[in-house]
Amino acid sequence: MRAAAGHSALLVVDIINPLDFPGAGRLRRQAEAMLPSLARLKHRLKARGVPVVYVNDNFTHWLQDFRELVAICSQPDAPGAALARALPPEHDDYLVLKPRHSAFFATPLEVLLSQLGVRHVVVTGIAGDGCVLSTAIDAHMREFDVSVPPDCCASITRARNDRAIRVLRESMQLDTGLARHL
Repeated sequence: MRAAAGHSALLVVDIINPLDFPGAGRLRRQAEAMLPSLARLKHRLKARGVPVVYVNDNFTHWLQDFRELVAICSQPDAPGAALARALPPEHDDYLVLKPRHSAFFATPLEVLLSQLGVRHVVVTGIAGDGCVLSTAIDAHMREFDVSVPPDCCASITRARNDRAIRVLRESMQLDTGLARHL
């Protein structure tokens, strides 16, 4: 499905990330490899007028806002600095903090998308077999059209990412074509 202004939104899930958990180094390597594809997709969709929504875990830091999270994760010595610096939110991107895996659970995301007139979401980010997977399934259950380009999400291993994409394609019948087709 081709993403179009007025009907689509790009969701960037957990790219702003401290990466301070077991296995984070492997996830970082996989995520860094997919960043060029995600950056190209973001640039192309924004040029068409498609809104971009960064949805990030708050990592239980309830007194921290999104911009503080970006600043912390962008510090030179931060494990997630390469991700945060390569694809930072821009002034016109929407920012949503989430408490759990899904971008829809206990967040204002559904209201925001409704107000923007969005019926199609492109779900990208990390981890493909966790937060991206649960966000895509939740979007589908809320009757959004959903695309999850496999070249714009990453998991700790390629195999885990491939399994998540396969579940979305085969069990949910979601669009899992490459980003260049959106």
